[in-house]
Amino acid sequence: SFLSMYMLSTYYGNLRDGQNIRNSFLSTEIGHLETRIREIRELDKKKENLQQRMRLIEELQSSRNLGTQIMDEVAKIVPAGVYLTKLERRGDQIHVTGRSESNNRLSTMLRQVQSSYLLERPVMQGIVAGEQTSRLLSDFNMDFYVKPFDQIGEARNEP
Repeated sequence: SFLSMYMLSTYYGNLRDGQNIRNSFLSTEIGHLETRIREIRELDKKKENLQQRMRLIEELQSSRNLGTQIMDEVAKIVPAGVYLTKLERRGDQIHVTGRSESNNRLSTMLRQVQSSYLLERPVMQGIVAGEQTSRLLSDFNMDFYVKPFDQIGEARNEP
């Protein structure tokens, strides 16, 4: 009986020691994995910072020529019979003042702004009709906006 108790005790002792060795191995591996996870998180932060810098650089490079692009696009959207007398840019907002031979031509201009890759949200501020003779023009004020950078890039990349 003593021998069987001793053997049983030894058997369970060996099982416990084996489990303790496995537990210690797993603890060591968990420590290594936690270290790797921290390193991966740090790399992710660095990657995100680099991506933000790249986006900023792209935006700056694009906005460097934005004034020229706006003038080029405004020239494309203004139909014959519409004459701009003033163009002002305040941030993303463009305010134009001008004269038009007819309201139909202004409607055409509104549609051109809506279909532009660079401009959006046209708002007619007012039209003051000229005299009823064919020579006089109607005065108008219109606002529209430059699209955000990411939308401009997407529109340019479309086939």
